[in-house]
Amino acid sequence: MKRYSAFAIAREATRYHSGWERAWRAPEPKSKYDVIIIGAGGHGLATAYYLGKNFGITNVAIIEKGWLGGGNTGRNTTIIRSNYLQDPSAALYEKSRSLYETMSQDLNYNVMFSPRGVIMLAQTQHEIRGYQRTAHANALQGVQTEWISPAKVKELCPIINLDGPRYPVLGGLWQARGGTARHDAVAWGYARACSDMGMDVIQKCEVTAIRREGGKVVGVDTTKGAIDCDKLGIVVAGHSGDLAQMAGFRLPLESVALQALVSEPIKPAMDVVIMANTVHGYLSQSDKGEMVIGGGTDGYNNYTQRGSFHHVEETVRALNETFPMLSRLKMLRQWGGIVDVTGDRSPMLSKTPVDGVFINCGWGTGGFKAIPGSGWAMAELMAKGHSPLTDAFGMERYIEGRFIDESVAAGVAH
Repeated sequence: MKRYSAFAIAREATRYHSGWERAWRAPEPKSKYDVIIIGAGGHGLATAYYLGKNFGITNVAIIEKGWLGGGNTGRNTTIIRSNYLQDPSAALYEKSRSLYETMSQDLNYNVMFSPRGVIMLAQTQHEIRGYQRTAHANALQGVQTEWISPAKVKELCPIINLDGPRYPVLGGLWQARGGTARHDAVAWGYARACSDMGMDVIQKCEVTAIRREGGKVVGVDTTKGAIDCDKLGIVVAGHSGDLAQMAGFRLPLESVALQALVSEPIKPAMDVVIMANTVHGYLSQSDKGEMVIGGGTDGYNNYTQRGSFHHVEETVRALNETFPMLSRLKMLRQWGGIVDVTGDRSPMLSKTPVDGVFINCGWGTGGFKAIPGSGWAMAELMAKGHSPLTDAFGMERYIEGRFIDESVAAGVAH
């Protein structure tokens, strides 16, 4: 595969860009693979990529029932941070954040990583205590964060209103090396790299059954025929429960819609990411000038990928208190994604009761930031049967009572 570079752009400009090749192949499935990954979103593609890069396993198929990156990978607000409270979470998310820093170079694909910094606003005394506790934990974990004053928040984000009518800004947890990336580009970059290693990315191929013999996985049935495999990775976010049921086991999670929206584009107004958990809103500005706004999950289980008026109204009303300038903007578009939420608001990266089947799910509303770290850990688990990054995230913890409670540190599991 040809490398992308400034010289390649100049060369193609002289011939009207007629020489660009497909970013990834579109093959028909083979009869058998060493590994099949179900789900061609960011987590599934990253798992396949690190299987090839770190362990030389390239006889891999990534199967997607829709289009590549058409699920939650392309439906989020692109926030990247690692300032979690619990040690296992901080280790996994910090690994991910560090991989984002070099991802464009590693994949030879510009994922537009922007380490603009993330502020988690404290607007109650409870949040002050929680975030200061997290800052102390991060210092012990080697994660660079700091507690900042309201004046510093205002300095970093001049458009903010510190004296909200309901919830004034009392400070914030600041991670200077957090930020955003282009969500589609992350999926496209991994897909291109996987294809270059000889892996098959197979779109519009829905899994209809998972075949087992003697308690071990032997393959899957799909809308493009039966495909055999030695190992199977299930990485399908909100549909994890459905695929687990096909494999013969149940998962302790539930699926709900998470909504987001963007405003009309405006001139640069803020260059940081703001998370306001008390009023339940998340805000950044995209490279195109849109104000990217995230809200909360629906209050009932569902599989919809659309927004709803009451959630948009609730989120925008809350953010208008903290950012009054937003009240003058028009909404450009809104959407929803299906997220899978566990009881302790932490993911599962785990072996399963079926030999050869591995599960990566339960990221709730914060899966995008974890894509490279999740793929790295999941690849190690599938290749070696063990990874220090996944030890604490096994599904058996719900039977043993080993919860990794991030509901406070993460606000609403972001």
